[in-house]
Amino acid sequence: MRNAEIAAALDELADLNELDQAVVYRVVAYRQAARAVRESPAAVEQMAAQGRLTELRGIGKTIAEKIETLLETGEIPAAVKLKKKFPPALVELTRLPGLGPKTARKIYEELGISSAKDLRRAAKEERLRSVPGLGPKVEENILAALAVPAAKKGSSRRLLSHVLPIAEEIAAALRAHPAANEVEIAGSVRRMTDTCKDIDIIATANDPRALSEALATLPLVQDAATVGDAGARVVTNNGIAVDLRVVSPEQFGNVLQHLTGSKQHNVQLREYAVKRGLHVSEYGVEDDRAGRKHTCSSEHEVYDLLGLDYIEPELREGRGELEASIAHRLPTLIEESDLRGDLHCHTTASDGRNSMEQMAEAARKRGYSYLAVTDHSASFGFGNDVQADELLRQVERVRELNRGFGRFKLLAGSEVSILPDGSLDYPDSVLSELDWVNASVHSSFRMSEKAMTERILAAMESPYVDAIGHLTGRLLLKRDPYPLDVERVVEGALETGTMLEINGNPDRRDLSDTHARLAAAAGVEIVINSDAHGTDTLRLIRFGLATARRAWIEPSQVANTLPLVRLRRLRKQSRAAR
Repeated sequence: MRNAEIAAALDELADLNELDQAVVYRVVAYRQAARAVRESPAAVEQMAAQGRLTELRGIGKTIAEKIETLLETGEIPAAVKLKKKFPPALVELTRLPGLGPKTARKIYEELGISSAKDLRRAAKEERLRSVPGLGPKVEENILAALAVPAAKKGSSRRLLSHVLPIAEEIAAALRAHPAANEVEIAGSVRRMTDTCKDIDIIATANDPRALSEALATLPLVQDAATVGDAGARVVTNNGIAVDLRVVSPEQFGNVLQHLTGSKQHNVQLREYAVKRGLHVSEYGVEDDRAGRKHTCSSEHEVYDLLGLDYIEPELREGRGELEASIAHRLPTLIEESDLRGDLHCHTTASDGRNSMEQMAEAARKRGYSYLAVTDHSASFGFGNDVQADELLRQVERVRELNRGFGRFKLLAGSEVSILPDGSLDYPDSVLSELDWVNASVHSSFRMSEKAMTERILAAMESPYVDAIGHLTGRLLLKRDPYPLDVERVVEGALETGTMLEINGNPDRRDLSDTHARLAAAAGVEIVINSDAHGTDTLRLIRFGLATARRAWIEPSQVANTLPLVRLRRLRKQSRAAR
């Protein structure tokens, strides 16, 4: 049984438990287990046979036993039992985008609807809005979801964070093989896009077939479609397609450039080359006048041959990078070593997994000079928020800890929720005691564009809000951004001196690269944060940096590249005092 099939069974068990109104922690546990299985590069079936299932994060003894039973019998008994309680079509409805088990059950109990056909009729007849908590917008969303052909409902794309570690593991394994000379990741993974469909790897080798066979026999590979002298095509245990191309050393640069893409970049590159009497492809650069073809062992040679400055992979999206290269105006992109600190993380005080002391120590080990603890505020709404009096005690605790930290500084902060009217859920008397304040929208996502924009602009007027977190509320492959006039928000950020965050959580990467480029070009100060909920996820800032690089952002445009003393001068309170 493939990882995807096991994960689907655990997801179904979570849906059934949610339909059955089981305790929240049980539903969450099944969903986390499904995700761990889906993302595992190793074959979970093999891990089960070896008694190693509990090595996967989020899988304990109880869930491991359920997986073992599934592998032995093809079913999870708990799921079989729950399926008898509900109409089969109702379970299918829970998978409709934007519906979910809770809403599906509510509709079932109120209106007796348990099939897609009846749901569509009820939405068209405007009967769903009679269900408490539902309204016209829900009906509209349900009709839109029902209109999507079944073939298009499942996305074959995955988050970069799911694909990149596997690509890097494969590349490292191939580099270690004695047949390998050069091995590089290409495609959308190399451009660090938000989501990816597959993995492309380009290599040179002294024994191409041996390298191809090495890929096919890696433990994380489940199926090998083709294996030969020119490369191999395989599928990993978690269903990711991998295409290895083995090429001659003199052609390596041409193929790497071509297969890194993007399509738009390559089209523009070809059009530019034609105007110079050249034709560029993965096979080389042909010179019409000289009647010869140039092959390039490196990408730098390709761009140099075309009279262009080297263009970093993250910029290759057909968004003006050729013109900037011709004019020698490409940006010097930010790197991880430029960051001095992280201004968004959570601890056990709210929904984090580690204490302030542990988060601070992990940040120091990363070489940071400062870390802001920004636990969720009073109305976060998930039972794991920090009330005002507790936050003030946390401020004192930070002051105590800093006495023993030397040059490293922990900042007492909060991720304050922006309420629907634009107000914040702590009084100014509390906010004024903080070293850093992120303000974020965590509720009421279905406001109009005008209302949501005004909501965020109102929050920016606060003299205590330093930055707006994950501006558009998107969750990649799960939730679209809420309607928002981003250009107006950027103007508001400039007017009020409010910074905008690039959130490194790979599910968010919000600001998007296009919005981040717009904001930075306008002169808004950018902060790049991890939104870490544990010491192990401070590393997620890598994905925030990837977004920043795709947004053409330089170190001077990012506030947390500054020493703490200079960062503090950018705060509104500091500016007002001057």
